[in-house]
Amino acid sequence: MKNLRFEFYESKEEYFTSLNFPNCLYFIFDIQCKKDTVMQPKEILNKVFGYSEFRGDQEAIINSIISKNDTVIIMPTGGGKSICFQIPALIFEGITVVISPLISLMKDQVEQLLDVGIKASFLNSTLDFNEYNNIMDSIRTGEIKLLYVAPETLVMDRTVNLLKSIKVDCFAVDEAHCISEWGHDFRPEYRKIAALTQEFPEAVIVGATATATPVVQNDIAVNLKLRNHHEFISSFDRKNLFLEVREKSNQLKEMMDFIKQFPNESGLVYCFSRKQVDNLAEFLAGEGLSVKPYHAGLSDHDRKNNQELFIRDDVQIVVATVAFGMGINKPNIRWVIHNDLPKDVETYYQQIGRAGRDGLDSHCLLFYSYGDVGKIKYFIGEKEEQQQKIAYNHLEAILEFCETHGCRRKSILEYFGEEYSQDNCGKCDNCMEESKDLTDLTVQAQKFLSCIKRTDERFGANHIINVLRGSKDKKVTQFHHDTISTYGIGSDISKKQWLYISRQLVRSNYLFRDETYGSLQLNENSWKLLKNEEQFFGKLVFEEKRRKSESFDYNSELFDILRRKRKVIADEAGVPPYIVFSDKSVSEMAKFYPQSKDNFLKIHGIGEFKYEKYGEIFINFIADYCAEKNIQEVKRYALPKKSGKKKKHLEVGEMFNNGATVDDICRELKVQEKTVTAHLYKFIIEGNQLSDKVQKVFIEDQDLKKKIFASFEKVGTQYLKPVFDDLEGNVDYDVLRLVMLEYMVENSSK
Repeated sequence: MKNLRFEFYESKEEYFTSLNFPNCLYFIFDIQCKKDTVMQPKEILNKVFGYSEFRGDQEAIINSIISKNDTVIIMPTGGGKSICFQIPALIFEGITVVISPLISLMKDQVEQLLDVGIKASFLNSTLDFNEYNNIMDSIRTGEIKLLYVAPETLVMDRTVNLLKSIKVDCFAVDEAHCISEWGHDFRPEYRKIAALTQEFPEAVIVGATATATPVVQNDIAVNLKLRNHHEFISSFDRKNLFLEVREKSNQLKEMMDFIKQFPNESGLVYCFSRKQVDNLAEFLAGEGLSVKPYHAGLSDHDRKNNQELFIRDDVQIVVATVAFGMGINKPNIRWVIHNDLPKDVETYYQQIGRAGRDGLDSHCLLFYSYGDVGKIKYFIGEKEEQQQKIAYNHLEAILEFCETHGCRRKSILEYFGEEYSQDNCGKCDNCMEESKDLTDLTVQAQKFLSCIKRTDERFGANHIINVLRGSKDKKVTQFHHDTISTYGIGSDISKKQWLYISRQLVRSNYLFRDETYGSLQLNENSWKLLKNEEQFFGKLVFEEKRRKSESFDYNSELFDILRRKRKVIADEAGVPPYIVFSDKSVSEMAKFYPQSKDNFLKIHGIGEFKYEKYGEIFINFIADYCAEKNIQEVKRYALPKKSGKKKKHLEVGEMFNNGATVDDICRELKVQEKTVTAHLYKFIIEGNQLSDKVQKVFIEDQDLKKKIFASFEKVGTQYLKPVFDDLEGNVDYDVLRLVMLEYMVENSSK
């Protein structure tokens, strides 16, 4: 080969001008070389993931990881933890290894990454021999940027040898709380991770979780052997979740009534045992609901199939034990029911974290009774002594959450070491009650205690309540308790209210409850109440006040059309519908009617890659619908830049005049509707002009509007109480506030 000469030129032009060798045969290789251009984090966020801005600490976390600082991320479910190590993975030269505890979670994450054009894969026991080897080859050649493995797979010899043969830039330990004995889900195999990662000194270590108390946070750093690490602890507050706790009473009916509030929406029901799962799933199916069970007693095939049906929106509801949910990334779960008391706050928080991952409002309902407490204590008794102490502390914390008179959100946040300064979260049953004041329940407490004494302190709360309410129950007549002086003296309040009083008495140490037999017994404090030496203040549970369902401001008909099209595309691709587009993305399409590439890319969660795959299909559907219905594309309103100098009511007024609705402003500023209307009221009375769009967005009942307008003419708009009274209390204050704005716009000259 000595007679061959190789020449390289900077450009084709330079080459062609050099052709001065006659009688030679030329082989021309057009080698296109260009420098690798690494996108910046913000550019990746926008072009790949389709988001315009980072949330919370995401940008700071990403910069920490890119700078190769070991990092601990504590961020609530749905807060965007994964993106914090996925973006650095696209910037690093080498591979990022994500350690995850569940196969379903790996599969879900990889599917989502592939759908936005990121080379990702997983290694686990579901792969056959050829699949496993093909993925190993792809890793060796550098095709894979993100590799998901279980801790058991990570420490296998063949995995270790593979990783040592390539460049590893990052180990991301997901669900990192599993490494702590003080956590709710301790897994010994997680302790082996640190021994391996120490063999890769150039790789940055990231520990990420949604559920970690301060003790567990410290444990993560110690057991992963992090080096001068950075910690980022985001708020645990999931603002879009409504929290509600009810005592078990006519539970199946209440559950059905609750589920009916969410037609065709996905939901989860958690149960304590497999038997309960099967029975409840059978009951709900008998009521005509689309439901499947999930627990460890089912075959692997049935569990996998039921989970897939749920993820792909072919089944509406899954009834499950705690075996289900940790690996589910389905973003459009609108509600979660706990049929029984969870064993700790972490488990509860993690399971309600399945709801509303797309940021839309979702409802979390927990049913509990002291029977649940007994079941949990039985299993605690099976643990070793040290673990028993931890478990009892966990149980006490979840009971405090259930029985608090205060804000439930505040209770959870303080458990995780976070201060919550608001007096009213507006998103839990306690805060939504009309009155937060405690009531003097001394007389009721005395009746209850007296009845316990007259039945010889041998019975539980249900029997005592039956006696007080004058029940003809067989047990009451069998023990002749229908003849004692306290029989029937408590018929003025409901069984549910009596149950709540009894629990408050136990919780306040005015009663002792035998945990073995459930009987209620008097103590020294009981006698202080009976002798009028002390008063008892508590709360009565009134008839259930249903939360007003919040309507999302979009075209529901178009939303359903687009959602059906999404399902067809997803089924053809063999992926869950949310992999194509999330509900939040589809709802924005049905709100803004995007009909161009630029406007479509402004929709939440849509980047260049998704647009190329699906954009034109959905734009055509939207355009056809708008043409048929004579609907115009909606201009996206521009929120004014926030300034510490601008007064809030001026900011709100400017937002409204720029096209934001009252609902938009509520979501953006995280305030209630009445706060927004108060700011708009102040904006008007200072002489500012408010867009006449206000006339289109409030109430459509013209007769009611005329009646309210007449009342404003009579008593004025300075205060709403005189108007409320003039209308004999028949119109809610929320309606009055909105109509008042319309009235003021129409009468601005006055």
